[in-house]
Amino acid sequence: MSNLITVGLDGSSAGSAAADWAAHEAELRGADLELIHAEDWAQYGPFAAPPPEPRPQWAEDLLSLTRDRLLREHGTLDISTHCAKGLAASKALASAAADADLLVLGSRGLGTVAGFIVGSTGSATIPETETPVVLVRSIDGEDRPPGHADDAGPVVLGVDVRSNCDRLLAFACEEADRRACPLVVVHGWSLPPIFSYAPALDPGVAKEMADGLETMLRELLSPWEQKYPQLAVDARIVIGQPAIQILDAASDAALVVVGRRIRRPALGARIGPITHAVMHHATSPVAVVAHD
Repeated sequence: MSNLITVGLDGSSAGSAAADWAAHEAELRGADLELIHAEDWAQYGPFAAPPPEPRPQWAEDLLSLTRDRLLREHGTLDISTHCAKGLAASKALASAAADADLLVLGSRGLGTVAGFIVGSTGSATIPETETPVVLVRSIDGEDRPPGHADDAGPVVLGVDVRSNCDRLLAFACEEADRRACPLVVVHGWSLPPIFSYAPALDPGVAKEMADGLETMLRELLSPWEQKYPQLAVDARIVIGQPAIQILDAASDAALVVVGRRIRRPALGARIGPITHAVMHHATSPVAVVAHD
């Protein structure tokens, strides 16, 4: 591990919130912090204000001023800056993330009903990298979003008990352990359509299936509970759409962790529907972890 956190800046309040979160995370990890500006961000990020000319100077000032502000608030951090040129923003950020343990990006809040916009840059960057990406919210232009890293609240992890969740569990357990907070693990499920009438005929069908899933989840968590015996783990098997169940559990979370399968299809990588929904509607920072 490089012990480095990289954060993307675009001059928006969301980027500033991401920098604040990343600085606090770097302190928790004892890591270095890298601030990066991708030059064409304004073209790809719909919420970035067009910078005045000369553009290179604006980018350098953005990085320098943000670095100075973070050093005033986090004086022990080692903070470097980098201005990426000649690549699309998503490519530049993914390239920077290859040398980092974590990539942090901002996203813009649209209110409690409309949810959030991750933006084309963030949406394009996540499938480009296998480095965990954290999306940090800025609401109504405020720099410090809810669910800031030093807020009280659990780490909430959404899992599919039938998948290989080791990378997600490793990331979520480490985050909960360094925050000394509980870990809530959620698996949402629904009865297959073929069983849609079965509970009315036999109320034990749903319970039997839920008990089986709970056993699978406990077996999945067992080695991690042994590795982190001090960690309070709340395992939940809940009926309903997985994204909705994760969002419900994450209403007061310090961090939400979801997965993205590593796929290399001919038409390009994509983000799954559950992760996509959580990314766009969670009010807490969301970590997207690539896994097999």
